Amino acid sequence: MKKIILTILLAMSAAGASAQEKRMAVIEFSTSYLRLEPDYESPLETQELMGTVVEITGEHGYWREIISPQPYKAWCTDQGLIEMSREQTEAYEAAPKVMFMELYGHIYSEPSYQSATICDLVGGNILRLAGNDGAKALKGRWTHVMLPSGKTGYVPSKELKLHQGFVSIAMGEGSSESIPAETTEAIITQAEKLIGVPYLWGGMSAKGVDCSGLVRISHIMNGILLPRNASQQIKCGDRVPMEVDPDFWNESRRFTAESGYAESFVMEMKERVRNLERGDLVFFGTPATEDKPMRITHVGIYLGNNRIIHSSHRVRINSLIPGETDYYENSHRLTGATRL
Repeated sequence: MKKIILTILLAMSAAGASAQEKRMAVIEFSTSYLRLEPDYESPLETQELMGTVVEITGEHGYWREIISPQPYKAWCTDQGLIEMSREQTEAYEAAPKVMFMELYGHIYSEPSYQSATICDLVGGNILRLAGNDGAKALKGRWTHVMLPSGKTGYVPSKELKLHQGFVSIAMGEGSSESIPAETTEAIITQAEKLIGVPYLWGGMSAKGVDCSGLVRISHIMNGILLPRNASQQIKCGDRVPMEVDPDFWNESRRFTAESGYAESFVMEMKERVRNLERGDLVFFGTPATEDKPMRITHVGIYLGNNRIIHSSHRVRINSLIPGETDYYENSHRLTGATRL
């Protein structure tokens, strides 16, 4: 009798474990649009890129609720997902891969620009190498690649780099020594390639990018994972010392009737940027008060010489100092900075 009970308990335990096994999938579209609700008219929350492993947590018709590594929970359509078993997911994650490094491109059916296109690509897309010939990857003019679905095609080798995985900088972690200078320069170069791309709330690609999306994709393409939103990104790395006088949120403190920008405001902004270094993340919003914590609404990357690159209306470079060429009209909202 005891043996029968034990057998039943073991079977129930195995069934429970099986029922609790996560549903995993990989993004198939170059850019998957993640929405707040399972509806095309629902607000765009963020984008996720081809090759990203996600967890499926719900479904509604052809919509799937997923949790992405950003981390983010939102809805996308099933056409942009390739569901995989645990074993398939592990094999996918272990397979040699490449990352697409241009702003925009295609996978071709044959190693020729004249052949049919299979799908489009955006910077940051991750592809498996087709076959088992990873050692010869990127050696010729064309590289044979594989989509998450198993479809294969060709991408010009000059548009790819070997993908060795990501360094993940979670909230509360990181240090000023973690990113070498050459990587910082590569991050800035990547951000500068997006200059002129229109602002898109929830965007994180050359198809449209918001402020934190610009920061995140520029780091992703250099092997670094940051959280998705500016309010999360400010919690990464080491805080850069910055004294902020909240009185300058008052417009009357920033301007004088005689000369425009008040000299005290100019000096205030020069003091705020004094400790910044090239590559620091700079954050804008409202300062903390006795009643409310600091609120972050915008982020950019500091370039040095008082300038930042950020996505505001479009990706652009602006000065933080009043009166300088291309002065950013909301620079007075600079509230903090971090160094990764």
